[in-house]
Amino acid sequence: MKLSDLGTGARAILKLNDLGHMEQAGLGLYPHQWSWDSAFVSIAWAYDDVPRALDEFRTMLHGQWATGMFPQIIFSDQPGYFPGPDVWGTDAAVAKPAGVRTSAIGQPPVHATCLWRVLQTARSRGDSVDQAEAFCRAALPHLKAWHDWLDGWRSNPAGLVEIHHGWASGMDNSPRFDPAYNAIEVPIEFDLTQRFDLDLVDESERPSAEEYQRYIWLVRQLAQANFDDQAIRQTLDFRFGDVFSTAVLALASDDLAAMAVDLGQPEYVQAAQEMAASCRASVAAAVDQTGLCRDYDVRAGRWLSSETIAGFALMICGGPADLVARQREILLGERWMGHPSLKYPLPTSVSPASPNYRPRAYWRGPIWPIMNWYFAHTARLRGDIDLASRLRDAGLALLADDGKFSEYYQPATGEPLGSKNMSWTAMTAIDWLTAEQWVGAK
Repeated sequence: MKLSDLGTGARAILKLNDLGHMEQAGLGLYPHQWSWDSAFVSIAWAYDDVPRALDEFRTMLHGQWATGMFPQIIFSDQPGYFPGPDVWGTDAAVAKPAGVRTSAIGQPPVHATCLWRVLQTARSRGDSVDQAEAFCRAALPHLKAWHDWLDGWRSNPAGLVEIHHGWASGMDNSPRFDPAYNAIEVPIEFDLTQRFDLDLVDESERPSAEEYQRYIWLVRQLAQANFDDQAIRQTLDFRFGDVFSTAVLALASDDLAAMAVDLGQPEYVQAAQEMAASCRASVAAAVDQTGLCRDYDVRAGRWLSSETIAGFALMICGGPADLVARQREILLGERWMGHPSLKYPLPTSVSPASPNYRPRAYWRGPIWPIMNWYFAHTARLRGDIDLASRLRDAGLALLADDGKFSEYYQPATGEPLGSKNMSWTAMTAIDWLTAEQWVGAK
């Protein structure tokens, strides 16, 4: 597919998945608004329709819990997803806003980063600038509350953002969670016959039934704790210090501070800058002798090392130059982007040289276009134009080879896997083909 056709196709995907006030993450498999998906997707909407990009955020703000949490899912009225709001049971949650159906966990906090990009795009294109600026000013306290809630979960010895479900990481079944999940004994067997995903995607590309039993058990435990943050600390079987989400929070806090300075809202700046510095220090402290970042099992009180893409968290938020340089070298080396089996030199979700590598299985091996984009974006922020351009060029070649805007890809063959017509995959093509910094870099 020609790159010009790729851009046209990507815009068609956004319209296909548009529910008016929210973007479904993917037609069929993901018929609702996923938090970090939609934050990324707003960047693409801003190139053609800034008010629509702001509407995407408006829906997310409307679903924000009183605790400050942006929920992982805001459910639409469309059927055909498991677990739906009835399984989550959040209607009983005191902190959930009335009249909005949501899940009970968050996702990586990319929101400030993405809204800052929306504002910059509105200005560069001269589209609804006053509206965008007013919206961003009004969103600042919401973003601060979100960051404060996440920062409150960094009280573990590692100083990493604590999550209570693999889904909250966005990397649902990554091997990084295996030791923590393997320690969970599920006392009952849940009915999984409503798993619509297996009607749409081959089971080799999705989490297993055993994994889903643990997933639903944690959902049940959250409900048993009445979704109360303090009770969760005492009763939940999964408390995980997530180094990747901590790095995302560091970058987002930098962007919140930059947006606040830009909009003349100095009251938000210092706290955001301090949070960014603190998170960045925790990520740097999580680097082990391999050069990659580790996670922390809060319940077991132990560090967890794995060869997953989360190990490059310091390349997201920045940090000591020598550590970032070493991670860059590893990423470009033979265990990762330079592995001889790869069709395109792109980061896989698990190293192809790892014994845990499964090239078709969701976050256990495939290439994810959104990760290509995010690592390219952060490389540009650090001034690493060479790496950013490599990721962009190979990422576009992968998408053009497919033309289906798939969720993830088999690294050795480029075979499209998972859901097709994914909104955030379309976003990567639109941004890479449209943003001035990318077009000028080609």
